[in-house]
Amino acid sequence: MNTKAAEELPAVSVIMPVLNEERHLRTAVRRILEQEYGGELEVVIALGPSSDRTDEIAAALTAEDPRVRTVPNPTGRTPAGLNAAIRASRHPVVVRVDGHGLLTPGYVATAVRLLDEMEAANVGGIMHAEGENDWEHAVAAAMTSRIGVGNAAFHTGGLAGPADTVYLGVFRREVLERQGGYNEEFVRAQDWELNYRIRQAGGLVWFTPQLKVTYRPRPNVRALAKQYKDYGRWRRVVTRYHRGSVNLRYLAPPAALLGVLAGLLLGALVHPAFLVLPVGYLLAIVLGSLRSPGLSAKSRLLLPVALGTMHMSWGFGFLTSPRRLARRVIASTPPAPIDPKPTTAA
Repeated sequence: MNTKAAEELPAVSVIMPVLNEERHLRTAVRRILEQEYGGELEVVIALGPSSDRTDEIAAALTAEDPRVRTVPNPTGRTPAGLNAAIRASRHPVVVRVDGHGLLTPGYVATAVRLLDEMEAANVGGIMHAEGENDWEHAVAAAMTSRIGVGNAAFHTGGLAGPADTVYLGVFRREVLERQGGYNEEFVRAQDWELNYRIRQAGGLVWFTPQLKVTYRPRPNVRALAKQYKDYGRWRRVVTRYHRGSVNLRYLAPPAALLGVLAGLLLGALVHPAFLVLPVGYLLAIVLGSLRSPGLSAKSRLLLPVALGTMHMSWGFGFLTSPRRLARRVIASTPPAPIDPKPTTAA
């Protein structure tokens, strides 16, 4: 990439909402501070009401490096924490990172360059799931496979180009300010919803496989099921809030769940032939699991469990998402523009 003098590079604010992230927070912040970027950089951590050592670790990080600051996020909700960090940050480029997300080398420099080159409102890349044990390896394989997550480029990779959404994101501050930041009514799916508004306003959301963030999967079946149930529930809210935003990828998990349930019920009450639906689904995820190289024998056995948990939980959340959630969001005041602050550059 063309080098620029430090004084020509825009200063960068990294915003990070955290809640119960003692396991990964120190490593996540270290990966940010180790970025080889010539411009000024700050990290703003929005602290939710954690029940573990997250606050203690965050306090130590602020004491160790003046570039790190914290702000309170009493609700613990991700979008509220993001907005609190945006308001407390100062710089013209805003990088979103989660407490369990680990930036890869060159991430910030590449993103800043692409914002300029593509005249984009937001750039982002791949959610590169990596596990630390057999179960997490299985979940990571599921989250990076087409049978697990469909054709979402930010999960499975692909060519650079315009996208509906990207993982996390690197934004121009003025874009966030015009949009009013994240809609705090969206407990989940807030990234997709914000990127939808950006695109509707004529902004470019740009995906590139050059940007990767290492993601640590949920540690057990129960946590994974809750995560994907919430994903499905709030994606349904997005489709009700933004009419016309649904696509076939979002309908696949609920269709799979209905097919499995219908097959089991009709197979028991009408004719065993209907069992072809659940059996067919089971065979599909088992055969799909065979195409994931590099897994241990135990991880390969766990992969169909991870796939089934993701599909069925997402579908259940989508189908059972209460209309009151969408009504509450629709009735809420749309995000107001954030008052711009004077920005600084190195």
